[in-house]
Amino acid sequence: MTRNTLFAPFEIIDGDRAQGLVLLCDHARRDLPQEYGDLGLPPEEFERHIAYDIGAEQVTRKLAAMIGAPAVMANFSRLLIDPNRGEDDPTLIRQLYDGSVIPGNYPMSGEERERRLDTFYRPYHDAVGAMIASVHRETGTAPFILSVHSFTPVMQGRIRPWHAGVLWDMDHRAAWPLIEMLAEDIGLVVGDNEPYDGALRGDTMYKHCIVNGFAHALIEIRQDLIGDDAGAGAWANRLAPIVDAINRRADIHEVRQFGSRTGPL
Repeated sequence: MTRNTLFAPFEIIDGDRAQGLVLLCDHARRDLPQEYGDLGLPPEEFERHIAYDIGAEQVTRKLAAMIGAPAVMANFSRLLIDPNRGEDDPTLIRQLYDGSVIPGNYPMSGEERERRLDTFYRPYHDAVGAMIASVHRETGTAPFILSVHSFTPVMQGRIRPWHAGVLWDMDHRAAWPLIEMLAEDIGLVVGDNEPYDGALRGDTMYKHCIVNGFAHALIEIRQDLIGDDAGAGAWANRLAPIVDAINRRADIHEVRQFGSRTGPL
């Protein structure tokens, strides 16, 4: 974990907007602004999945470089505020996470909650929205958005068998071919809406893709597979031709409303 006096809530990786593709990484980093210290947690907690998505930043950087696509990554730890939640989600700012109490998040005043939204969460989402809009303007067609996440191999004592999972709500245009092409490797166990359900009202995909009718998918990669540079590189190499193939599909660049399993848009 690093702390800077001047803390930028997001990072832009520039790329060729004419490709019509945007990469996102909501849980890229475990960093905290200097004024928040360590939220009352010992250093080892920031090595865990509760602080960030281990390996996701490296996969995103390598994938962006390989295919030349722009990316937006959040620079703050999900323990400060989770950018992949709706503003009204009770897990937006966690006080307890996978057995760990977060002292710096309790008690949480309304003023502090709003400060974190205004200082970190909303600027990140403004940057995501601006990047997607710039790609849309550049191409004149709907962009394809891929969000990169990772998941822990064991959660609450349950071993997770998947090597990767693809999360989606109702729009299957990117999710189905992503699952199918990953599953062509018989050595991979690929989850369909595993280990999480992709229908989460107010999350990043809902906010920027579902309501706009843009094709999208969220990929979750098991953290033990991408926890080092070699593993992240291997997965970026695996994903690059798949993402390129999906991005070339005509239906991917149409605005189409599929709705949401969470309720009316």
